[in-house]
Amino acid sequence: MTEQTAAPTAATEDPVAPEQELPPTGAVPVAAAEPVPATDVSTMDVPAAEPVPATEPVPATEPVPTTEPVVATEPVAAAEQALAAAESVPAPKSSRRVLRAVARWTAAVLVLGGLGTGTALGITSMERTDVPGLATEDDGRWDYPELSLPALPAGLPRPFNEDNVAEVHHADLRKLLIPAPAGATADKKLTGGWVSTAQFVSEFRKDKRGELTQLLDDSALRHIAARGWTMPDGTRSRVYLLQFNSTAYAQGLRDDTYVSSTPGIPLDWPTELQMDESWNTGGKVPETAVYAFGETKTGKGRIHEAYIQAGDTLALVIHSQQGKKTAEQIPFRQTLILQNQLLG
Repeated sequence: MTEQTAAPTAATEDPVAPEQELPPTGAVPVAAAEPVPATDVSTMDVPAAEPVPATEPVPATEPVPTTEPVVATEPVAAAEQALAAAESVPAPKSSRRVLRAVARWTAAVLVLGGLGTGTALGITSMERTDVPGLATEDDGRWDYPELSLPALPAGLPRPFNEDNVAEVHHADLRKLLIPAPAGATADKKLTGGWVSTAQFVSEFRKDKRGELTQLLDDSALRHIAARGWTMPDGTRSRVYLLQFNSTAYAQGLRDDTYVSSTPGIPLDWPTELQMDESWNTGGKVPETAVYAFGETKTGKGRIHEAYIQAGDTLALVIHSQQGKKTAEQIPFRQTLILQNQLLG
């Protein structure tokens, strides 16, 4: 809205009436104007004023005091308090009706909100297996501790970072080994530290150990880290991580041992293993390759074996059961997926 300009201020001194001047010679005097008769307003047809649009009811000028936060356990009392506060404010009849309606809706919201909040807090504080409909039966998974990637030396990237073209693992290889799950008995030979080539090749058939040793000598192998344990059900687990000078050497050893659709050099086991066609690679990390084998095409049997190719590192994961008992698939695949993630 533009501001109106104030009228000029009158002079502070009283004006002096000018002397009456005679009309100039030859000027014709003008007759005084006749007065306009007053109009009778009562007899005039005045158009009806246009109705003013109704406005929203104006709430009381005095603000309603803010109440304390409503506790979920007493929603009804809080609603009654809000209703009483609204009715105590003086207002026109139409405004009172609106305020009553608002108070009723507020009461309903407080009641429902209080009940909802109490239910939500109750569910979040319960274990998943305690909530009806969400309970999950034990599927045989092992209780591994929370996993995390180890810190890297300053300025060095992860193996599959775009700045790491060679796909080299700069972290300590021993810290990339999966830890033993809860309830496991540690293997005294495979404690999570460095192991010799002889220890690694002891997992394979005696007549193939010399050949495998020569391949490792020719492949620029840097070192081997390993961890093993035995679970209460008798399942024996071993995980080996072999790191080479480059990704090409790791790939070369995998090719030389014919690991693809077959496990290549056989383990020290009485039966031949077959590719596990039921293996679901949904847990596979991008840029890595996983090859899983078992005594059958479904992977079931007394032994599970798998290789993981991840840049400059080749992993071997073995779960086995002695006697006639079957080694469970679920914990084996769980171990395989978690170890793959640590290498990725």
